[in-house]
This record gives sequence, structure tokens and C-alpha cells, in this order.
Amino acid sequence: MITEKKRGGWFLTLILAFFSVLYLCPIFIVLINSFKKKAYINRYPFALPDANSFVSLDNYAEGIQKINFFDAALNSLTITVGSVFVILICTSMCAWYISRRINFATRGIYYLCLFSMVVPFQMVMFTLSKIADLLRLNNPLGLIVVYLGFGAGLAVFMFCGFVKSIPLEIEEAAMIDGADPLRSFFSIVLPVMKPTYISVGILETMWIWNDYLLPYLVLNLKKYQTIPIAIQYLKGGYGSIDWGAMMAMLVLAIIPVVIFYLLCQKHIIEGVVAGAVKG
Repeated sequence: MITEKKRGGWFLTLILAFFSVLYLCPIFIVLINSFKKKAYINRYPFALPDANSFVSLDNYAEGIQKINFFDAALNSLTITVGSVFVILICTSMCAWYISRRINFATRGIYYLCLFSMVVPFQMVMFTLSKIADLLRLNNPLGLIVVYLGFGAGLAVFMFCGFVKSIPLEIEEAAMIDGADPLRSFFSIVLPVMKPTYISVGILETMWIWNDYLLPYLVLNLKKYQTIPIAIQYLKGGYGSIDWGAMMAMLVLAIIPVVIFYLLCQKHIIEGVVAGAVKG
């Protein structure tokens, strides 16, 4: 019986390992092609760089120069950090309030947040683009406000689940000691919510950093470009693409979020499970 379980475990491990390698293959292909000449990328996309095809860091230098990579990276960093910070603070406070003040209005807010997760983005993108232009939100700071709206649904859902698991007696004790609601939240509730903060922060960071469509619709592209938008300008007219530079810029775009995820991945399951204690 034990032998059969071990065999089943090894078999399942092999299957999962196979799929893991399969999912990593596209990243590996992008990486090896970022060090190859353009002609060799088109002809031999799956071959490793050799003496004839290897170009060292030339593709990286060319890509950085062509798309003004560092300005785009600064815009992406500003938008990502600002959006995640605003989402975490606003949605955690919202979730805390609607979890502690249960009435018709707070239930309505909660279900509206859930409903926002169901509505396809394609249904609102044209209206969103028009409203963003009218309200002058076509800049990095304005885009942060837009991301707050689109990221609130998942964040409020996860925070609400966690807040309901926090004993109310802790907050009541703080109020007896003279703490007002804001002090009670920032001094007591917020530190306890750390696992969910980390989990939501990771998920929102990965989404916002890699997002292409929303910045493309909202931002004034003549002044502001994020990394995903800047990379697509390596595609020239009549279908011509600078594959070497594009592969190199994709690697540079992937590296920050991969490092961030690897450093914080252990907190994801902890935060998700903590947020699902009570629904």
C-alpha cells in the first residue's frame, strides 16, 4: 500500500515537473534569443547561441537606445508603486469598514466590488478612455486612480475575508483605552492584516507592471509610455520587427517582477488562505 502511494507520488511529481518545464520554455526561448543576431532568431529560434550568432549585449544596448527604456521603466515603476500603495490603503480601510458596519449600504458596496470582478474589461474600455480624457487622467497620477477602481474588487474581497477573522474584542479594547477609529485601524488592524497586505500587493504588482491595454487606452502616449507600450514600438512598418532588441527588452521587463515574486511567493498562499477564513 505504501509502495503504491510512493509510486503515485513520484508519477504526479514527474507530471508536474514536466508541465513546469513546459511553462518555462517560452521564457528560456526569449532569454537565449536576446543574445542572438536577428537573422539567426528568425531562422533558428530554438537553437542556443553559438560563435556565429552570439552578439553579447548588443541587443540590450540597441533596445535601450531605441525605446528610451529608462524613462519607460521610471513611468512603470511610478505607476506600479503608486497604484499598489493606494489600492492597499484604500481597499483595506474600505474592507474594514464594511466588515464592521454591516448594513444595507455596506453590503451594497461589497457586492458592487464583487460585481466589478465579473464585468469584462472590453465592455468599459471605450467609455473609460473617453472619461479619462475628459477628466485629464491621461498621465501617470491619473492612471493610478484608474487602477484603484479596477483593482479594488479583488483587494476588497480578500481583505474582507481576513477582517472577519480578526476578533472584534481587540478593537473594542483599543476604543476603551481612548483610540479613535483611525488610530485603531492603523495601530491594531493593519499590522494584523500583514499576510493579506503582502499577498494582495504581490498580485496587484504583477498585474500592473505587465499591463499593456489600460495604459495604452488612458495615457497620453506622446508624453508617457510604460515598458510594455515602449516595447511594441520596436515593431516597424510592413510587419518588420527588430527581434533581437525586442527579446532583450522583454528580458529586462521580466526580471524585476520575477525577482519580486520569488522574494515574496511564500506569502501568497498564506495571504490567500487567511483571506478565505471567513467569506
